[in-house]
Amino acid sequence: MTGTVGTTEDAATTRSERGGFTEPSERGELRIDRGVLRSIAEHAADSVPNCVRMRRRVAGVGTGEHGTTARLTGPERQLRIRLDLALRYPAPIAETVSAVRERVRTELERLADCRVSAVDVTVTALVPRPTAPRVE
Repeated sequence: MTGTVGTTEDAATTRSERGGFTEPSERGELRIDRGVLRSIAEHAADSVPNCVRMRRRVAGVGTGEHGTTARLTGPERQLRIRLDLALRYPAPIAETVSAVRERVRTELERLADCRVSAVDVTVTALVPRPTAPRVE
């Protein structure tokens, strides 16, 4: 008796019933959850210099920190993204927002093969640089 037990084939080398390799278009499809796309956009925006995380407070109680918040609409070939973010003050706002738009577009295309039609940015706060405590 000959044969193999417990072997698995990699998805890239899946054999068809005819004995040849299965074409990529015949293997199925890939769907990326909107939550993942949102996380990619938020992380990309947060990685741009001068974007900062802020302390979150609800009814005066601190509940941790948050960075950029993203909302996505439209199909994956024409995503429209709305970002709410805080910037370091003083920072060149127009240059920073332009860098955020470019980074978000680039990362979504590179990681998820999504096309972004628009990135709308709302700067919700300007946060001063922390100062060293003064000694008197």
